[in-house]
Amino acid sequence: MRIAVAGATGNIGALTTTALRDNGHEVVPISRTLGVDLTTGEGLDNALTGVQAVIDTTNSAATDPGEAIAYFGTTTGNLLTAGRRAGVRHHVLLSIAGVHRVEGNAHYAGKRHQEQLVTDGPIPWTIVPATQFHDFAAMVASWTEHDGAAPIAPLLIQPIAPADVAAILAEIATGDPQSRHPDIAGPDTQDLVDMARRTNDARGHTVKLIPTWSGLFGPEMAGDVLLPGDDARIAPTTFEAWLTTQHP
Repeated sequence: MRIAVAGATGNIGALTTTALRDNGHEVVPISRTLGVDLTTGEGLDNALTGVQAVIDTTNSAATDPGEAIAYFGTTTGNLLTAGRRAGVRHHVLLSIAGVHRVEGNAHYAGKRHQEQLVTDGPIPWTIVPATQFHDFAAMVASWTEHDGAAPIAPLLIQPIAPADVAAILAEIATGDPQSRHPDIAGPDTQDLVDMARRTNDARGHTVKLIPTWSGLFGPEMAGDVLLPGDDARIAPTTFEAWLTTQHP
């Protein structure tokens, strides 16, 4: 199959591209650095010529809900419109498990809007809600690190390996549209603070972690809010196994 991957130079996008190619599919990578701009639509019609499925792994760093909604609205709208013109038969969107349970977070607001556009859009679709990735904890700590210390919320999550996410997206894109796919998650629940500590230790990075609900994530994300649904699809790679790949 000829499959386009939006956000192909990002973490999940690059892994998904590799997974598809390893299974013999022709991949069209979509990224601004590769000459296709989702915010303007430049190069998009050309890129989607002959494409049968699109996998959207794009992300946004916007910290304002309005900016996140505008970004996803523009990029997703352009992708869907161009996909309809090109005759794309399956639009696969990577989303977030629990996205409809969290208010006040800019990224979640943007993703909810993106989901709605796909649901109401002109192309048969599958939305794949994933839990946080194994590298999420250390990444969050890096956002707030200052003078050797990093505030971090003690979130309870059930993280999934990025490579497992990519493999599932590649599998789904080659099949029939499923509407909303069950949540995908890793095998075990973890505490975000402990994950960050263990990841930094494995990477040889020293930082003092300060558990707090007054930072990036508040108590509205406490408890089981970020955990997957009861019917979740459980991916095989444990956090412990992923840690063995993290070297200084």
